[in-house]
Amino acid sequence: PGDIMVLVRRRNAFVDDLVRALKQRDVPVSGVDRMVLTDQMAVMDLVALGRALLLPEDDLNLATVLKGPLIGLSEDQLFTLAHGRPGRLWGALAARAGEGGTYGAAYGELHELRGLADYLRPFELFAEVLGPRGGRRRLAARLGPDAIDPIEEFLSLAILYERESVPSLEGFLHWLEMGAQVVKRDLEQGAGAVRVMTVHGAKGLQAPVVFLPDTLQTPRGGSELYWLGAGAGEAGGENTPFAPFAIWPIRKDYDGDLAATARADYAASRSDEYRRLLYVAMTRAEDRLYVCGWNTLRAAPEDCWYRLIERALGKIADPVSFDFRGEIAGGWSGPGLRLASPQLHELKEAAAEARPTAVAPLPGWAGAAPSAEPAAPRPLAPSRPSEPEPGLISPLGQDQGQRFRRGLITHRLLQSLPDLPPEARAAAGRRFLARPVQGLSAAQQRDILGEALAVMSEPEFAPLFASGSRAEVPVAGVVEGAKGRVAISGQVDRLAVAGDRVLIVDYKTNRPPPQREADVPAVYLRQMAAYRALLADIYPRHRIDCFLLWTDGPRLMHISPARLAAHAP
Repeated sequence: PGDIMVLVRRRNAFVDDLVRALKQRDVPVSGVDRMVLTDQMAVMDLVALGRALLLPEDDLNLATVLKGPLIGLSEDQLFTLAHGRPGRLWGALAARAGEGGTYGAAYGELHELRGLADYLRPFELFAEVLGPRGGRRRLAARLGPDAIDPIEEFLSLAILYERESVPSLEGFLHWLEMGAQVVKRDLEQGAGAVRVMTVHGAKGLQAPVVFLPDTLQTPRGGSELYWLGAGAGEAGGENTPFAPFAIWPIRKDYDGDLAATARADYAASRSDEYRRLLYVAMTRAEDRLYVCGWNTLRAAPEDCWYRLIERALGKIADPVSFDFRGEIAGGWSGPGLRLASPQLHELKEAAAEARPTAVAPLPGWAGAAPSAEPAAPRPLAPSRPSEPEPGLISPLGQDQGQRFRRGLITHRLLQSLPDLPPEARAAAGRRFLARPVQGLSAAQQRDILGEALAVMSEPEFAPLFASGSRAEVPVAGVVEGAKGRVAISGQVDRLAVAGDRVLIVDYKTNRPPPQREADVPAVYLRQMAAYRALLADIYPRHRIDCFLLWTDGPRLMHISPARLAAHAP
């Protein structure tokens, strides 16, 4: 069975009938490659049971459960229970529970499950229903063996839901129904079972034996929108460009010239795709290809897959006859075609002979060795300058390990606190600084937090922390430098785009900070010049303003474009 693949164009009722027929004949089948779980009858019964446990007052849903395979009342028993009852169906069932028999067993089962639903997780509840209480056996007996796959997928989704959400029965049923869960199976390997797949899903796969049972229908025109745009041809062959717009085809009788042209173009495109899928379907077979087709009351169109194959390959294909009347409900019978390995080999030889013998000469560049790839430029990382920064006086200690701690902590506060409401920043900052991992004294905590809050509360700095500004923005790109192209990769401490301006801010914790622009260390100027060059390439129509924010103060220093130009990369 694992050597056989059945390919169809669409997933429809025929696919379900085919899978059911194979299972009835004890042929191992892996089922379809994709199914909507909530459309499966077994899953509908389980969902209805869950709804009945949550809300037994829903008479219609409760009747569905009572009549379904999980409880199993007959039509007459349900009518006797429901007809002429004075109140809810659940009350009528409870009133007759004392009689024993079928009604007593049904009420006892549902009453016990309602109690279990209060404290069991969804998976545990349905596993109890399907396992010890015989639900799986009852569903399979009523719906057939093809109900087993949806049941297993249903339980798998219950486990998945419990991993990602608070496990409640109501939440699980809502998540399942609203999500319209589509189950995809990996059918790349036969695994000892017949594979039933769509042609789209079979791309890239092969099997020794391939059946094509969906070859007598052609795609129908739906209610798709026909898009017309610049360059679309109008009636009369004129090629007049116009703004793109859509046409909704209602009836062919109402088509104007443009709609008729769009309809014809759509039909041609659909026909091309229909034939491309036929090529994919036929080339999945390694040794043997069977071409047959399920038919409706309508005659098979002349451009359907079967007619195309029959006209092209009828002389070399072997005719076969299928007859399953009496073995399968409804009965399938009729002629078909078979292409085996020698015939497939003959097709390949004919295709090779049909290729043109005269081949245009290749252009000269095709035979020449490719030029060497240019060496990638070494990225310039402004955030990690290659030369040492100026000496700092840190209140956290003079050793090398403590030297930059204050700056890192301040950076983190200025990165995270602006995202909080102003009234919540102080408390959040105190909690962060009081963590034992920071190793700060109470005085140091007050000093650092006061400095950070002063920066954010300064009116002059308001645009830097306004809505839309961002902290720790990674930037990367290539700019044209004085000595060629330069790759830049860095991270801007604060970036704000306001109107036609782009504000670049880098925090510095130097103590004492320079008082004049002329005293700013060259390493900082080169860093800001690199950012400015990159951001100017990203925002070519904006004015780029660069600032150094000295946290000791605090004080915002604007760096003039003329000074930055002298340090451009």
